[in-house]
Amino acid sequence: MTEYGHWIAGAWRAPEKGHYPVVNPATEKVVGEAPESTPAEVADAVAAARAAQDGWSRTRPRERAAVLDRIADLITERSEELAPLLQAETGSTTRVTSAMQLPTAAERFHRYARGATEPHVVPLAPRPVRASPLAPGGLLGAAAVRRPVGVVGCITSYNFPLVNLAGKVAPALAMGNTVVAKPAPQDPLCCLELGPLCREAGLPDGVFNVVTGSGAGAGAALVAHPGVDMISFTGSSAVGKKIAEAAGRSMKRTLMELGGKGAAIVLEDADEAVIKSAVGAVGSVWSFHSGQICTAPTRVLVHRSLYERVVAGLRHYAGSLIVGDPVDNSTTVGPLISAEQRDRVEAHIAQARDQGARIVVGGTRPAVRPGFYVAPTLITDVTPDMAVAREEIFGPVVVVLVFDDEDEAVRIANGTAYGLHDYVFSADAGRAWALAARLRSGNVGVNTVQRHPETPFGGFKESGIGRDGGSFALDAYSELQSVVWPS
Repeated sequence: MTEYGHWIAGAWRAPEKGHYPVVNPATEKVVGEAPESTPAEVADAVAAARAAQDGWSRTRPRERAAVLDRIADLITERSEELAPLLQAETGSTTRVTSAMQLPTAAERFHRYARGATEPHVVPLAPRPVRASPLAPGGLLGAAAVRRPVGVVGCITSYNFPLVNLAGKVAPALAMGNTVVAKPAPQDPLCCLELGPLCREAGLPDGVFNVVTGSGAGAGAALVAHPGVDMISFTGSSAVGKKIAEAAGRSMKRTLMELGGKGAAIVLEDADEAVIKSAVGAVGSVWSFHSGQICTAPTRVLVHRSLYERVVAGLRHYAGSLIVGDPVDNSTTVGPLISAEQRDRVEAHIAQARDQGARIVVGGTRPAVRPGFYVAPTLITDVTPDMAVAREEIFGPVVVVLVFDDEDEAVRIANGTAYGLHDYVFSADAGRAWALAARLRSGNVGVNTVQRHPETPFGGFKESGIGRDGGSFALDAYSELQSVVWPS
């Protein structure tokens, strides 16, 4: 079992307060020891990033691109070493670990290696201006130029620790920023392993730093530090609000990817193929990382004429899933991240039952020991005012609501505090496109839960502020500077 230090200024730093255990959600055994941080250690990491920022920002874009490509290559080369650790600390199944965790992290570094060399200057047409008491008249040329924000604090979530961090770090570095990362306390070990890997790839010392902690202290110290220019956060809306409030005191730039309560709307024109697509898409709530994903279609809004068919399809899908050890290749539903999260999900299910909803599938703890497991659960007879229809559960729980017309579907879909990702299932793509315009959601999938990697990603309402993804992430991690000159 490895005891990790903080990664600061290109070297391991022994923690002043010692370590805390990182627990495997499937075995309940300790995977490794992560460092507890003090405000002073966070300040040291910020100082290292601040000292390195000027030099890194003046590095030629092609040099930055070469380093990012090398980081991606090393992630791929070391996947046999990293995968077991990542699987052990997250509890993700073999299928998710091998297909979505490490490969996606590498892809993101490759993508922003290309991003480093994208044009960062937007030329503006010359304009004649009149003389004024301020300056003589004449023909003025101008350009808008992307510039680095500076030091970026990246605070990430537990569901996809390395992928989520790569999605922040890669575009930030591509734009010439430096980073202090604070991974989620539940599974920070692979994020710490990224430190020496970046150094091996040629990233200068101090450009990427990692501090961790078992509580909120490390993140709070990072957000409050005056040497941090921007906070990029992925996590719950409740924590996001606290971060935004604290960051606002020093006018830090923020990028917030927060909670979701995705609605999958199944319109009455859906044919057999579309219904099958909808059932498979909603079934991903159970089979894809046990529903621990903010974009999951956890609310199914079904036209009354199709209600029984869709429920039957979901019941059949849930019955085919295998709950168990994530290392077993046959397992489709692994554990949740912690006992605390399992208990929270179970409390939501119990509350729904008490409020009159019907538990069609699941609802009881599966007979899998040890581990923090929740059975795939399907809840019907749900009304829009129930907590399970309004609050993010972040577990393998699907709720089904009925509607009678499109206006009602829109009211229900928009009737939560969230607006991250919704879905429309219809045999008429034009109708689905029109309906998407009425949804207060940052992302809408039509007959699919697949994501396009170049689209802007972010949420409406309490699902976040700002957008990343594709070239939009380069905007997110830069400031626009206007440069004007006489022609």
